[in-house]
Amino acid sequence: MAPYSLLVTRLQLLLSFFLQKALGVRQYHVASVLCQRAKVAMSHFEPNDYIRYDLLEKNINIVRKRLNRPLTLSEKIVYGHLDDPANQDIERGKTYLRLRPDRVAMQDATAQMAMLQFISSGLPKVAVPSTIHCDHLIEAQLGGEKDLRRAKDINQEVYNFLATAGAKYGVGFWRPGSGIIHQIILENYAYPGVLLIGTDSHTPNGGGLGGICIGVGGADAVDVMAGIPWELKCPKVIGVKLTGSLSGWTSPKDVILKVAGILTVKGGTGAIVEYHGPGVDSISCTGMATICNMGAEIGATTSVFPYNHRMKKYLSKTGRTDIANLADEFKDHLVPDPGCHYDQLIEINLNELKPHINGPFTPDLAHPVAEVGAVAEKEGWPVDIRVGLIGSCTNSSYEDMGRSAAVAKQALAHGLKCKSQFTITPGSEQIRATIERDGYAQILRDVGGIVLANACGPCIGQWDRKDIKKGEKNTIVTSYNRNFTGRNDANPETHAFVTSPEIVTALAIAGTLKFNPETDFLTGKDGKKFKLEAPDADELPRMDFDPGQDTYQHPPKDSSGQRVDVSPTSQRLQLLEPFDKWDGKDLEDLQILIKVKGKCTTDHISAAGPWLKFRGHLDNISNNLLIGAINIENGKANSVRNAVTQEFGPVPDTARYYKKHGIRWVVIGDENYGEGSSREHAALEPRHLGGRAIITKSFARIHETNLKKQGLLPLTFADPADYNKIHPVDKLTIQGLKDFAPGKPLKCIIKHPNGTQETISLNHTFNETQIEWFRAGSALNRMKELQQ
Repeated sequence: MAPYSLLVTRLQLLLSFFLQKALGVRQYHVASVLCQRAKVAMSHFEPNDYIRYDLLEKNINIVRKRLNRPLTLSEKIVYGHLDDPANQDIERGKTYLRLRPDRVAMQDATAQMAMLQFISSGLPKVAVPSTIHCDHLIEAQLGGEKDLRRAKDINQEVYNFLATAGAKYGVGFWRPGSGIIHQIILENYAYPGVLLIGTDSHTPNGGGLGGICIGVGGADAVDVMAGIPWELKCPKVIGVKLTGSLSGWTSPKDVILKVAGILTVKGGTGAIVEYHGPGVDSISCTGMATICNMGAEIGATTSVFPYNHRMKKYLSKTGRTDIANLADEFKDHLVPDPGCHYDQLIEINLNELKPHINGPFTPDLAHPVAEVGAVAEKEGWPVDIRVGLIGSCTNSSYEDMGRSAAVAKQALAHGLKCKSQFTITPGSEQIRATIERDGYAQILRDVGGIVLANACGPCIGQWDRKDIKKGEKNTIVTSYNRNFTGRNDANPETHAFVTSPEIVTALAIAGTLKFNPETDFLTGKDGKKFKLEAPDADELPRMDFDPGQDTYQHPPKDSSGQRVDVSPTSQRLQLLEPFDKWDGKDLEDLQILIKVKGKCTTDHISAAGPWLKFRGHLDNISNNLLIGAINIENGKANSVRNAVTQEFGPVPDTARYYKKHGIRWVVIGDENYGEGSSREHAALEPRHLGGRAIITKSFARIHETNLKKQGLLPLTFADPADYNKIHPVDKLTIQGLKDFAPGKPLKCIIKHPNGTQETISLNHTFNETQIEWFRAGSALNRMKELQQ
């Protein structure tokens, strides 16, 4: 990890020094000469894979000449990775781009299905640098070391599969305990101008280092690993102009909490959010990553910041001065052009921005911290805070931990500890080791905290919570990104709020949502009142990062003897069988499995938490299909009418009954269906259990693509009011599939039980390639056809 890359950096600096003395030129001239002559590796783990700024520059110049206008930063990076920049149709929000990403990253929960699909492809090696990160399967229970040991024991079969599959197919493997995928990427793999795709919705975290990093499903990752151009609808670009500067209790997290309140959970759909303006320079690199990370909660394709000195400082501190120097040479391509056009522009004055806290139950319900207590009392939300939780992929940097420790240290000086339970999740082994060395971890323990493993933990529902019973109404505050119903602890009555780590710490010390650290006083152990001062902490450690334990497994040069075993009796892993091809006919008499009422995220479609253990076994995990979705017919979750028996039962059981009896079915959904995680299981499960189409008012981007990849039809009502015309007891026929074509609506005949019929129009966003996926039965099937 860091020691190697830091050594390289120091040798480069030493060489620069001697050249400077020998040639009598200034330092930056020497750096320029070195950068122009040297090939710079994308990471020190892949010394033979180089950053191709020359190709980026070439493609940008081709596109700039064609479009004849200034380009946004997003356009430079995206169009700079076009497969055919000279001939690609480019129209924001309309055309599909064929892109060549630089690398792929997968977390362990999604990597299982991605690698199973790659194995099914029959290809011998991945075509681009790729990594697997073990962060999702570690349950928070007792504390870091104990929880990690327990996870390694429980998940041994899965970890072995991922390690051997990585070794067999040329994928780097980060062992359990390494840290959260997005922090590892920021520390080692992200760089200005990179195009990276990751099988996790918070992959945009890498935008904090000036890259276009996009969350996708596993099938998309397989395309890239197979060397196939990756398709993405040409994104619109939302500009967020930042002026002023951050200070006091206001943090980078407050920027995205504010933006989420403005744009809502679907306001960024189909767009890249591009931050710019003079206020950017007041935000640390990891702070920019926080903002980009939580951009997933507004549905954005990704978010990005322009390359600046804060990124250069972070690159150097993480042992990548060579990349920083190269980025300096190509900086004009890593910032937006003057006069570029944004499809929408938001302006935020950081001088006026106040600390925010969003929730409960949705990440776009924004409140200033000063007002949330009064709102909670009015709405009947519990104001007493049961647990405060800091960390996660969004807020687990050295700076985050330092600011939280600065708050905790003040409380300790007055004899106080947290009134609420308090947990700390380091983002990586490097962060854990460094905050232990520098004393932050001990301060947070002293104030009452428990340091958990370097993993996702409670943020994704991996939390063995003991302090409440299911159904007990309570409030928690977190520095996480997502707070859907039951997300953290599977309790639908937990009111979860998201805010910055320092606000979480202050609120956990006070124990109530009614506390505003900017104005309110605490009472010390001596009975005297005091006010917490705004936290101040180093952006980066003054000494080098402590890398901690070496947790990386390089793929071997020769993997010919490597075996990847999947037991046919395994309950956690299952080799994939191809889905059936389209039979060439319209879809007639589809039974409605469920008509969903209201919000339906991927958590509702394919729950996480205890179900994570089945992410590599499609049949077993399909037993959680839509168990969290609310049935409009009875207002209940996991209770739908079987159209044959007329009995109500669990959704998965009903779907299995239909499949057994040859009854094809459809789901009817509401707005922004499939919001949230990138998990493609939410698309694989309905396909596996006999689903044929999902018809909604609108889709979240990743989920819509995942459905197409698996041969399902994601369709939207041409008139959203037609949602009300369909009843759970109706049957549907989808016509027009023989002439299925881009931009051509399909017809849906609604057959009511009384014999009457209605015809409505359904829209779709399929292009020619995606229609081929549908006809072949899945994108993987189509890939195999092309190989043959």
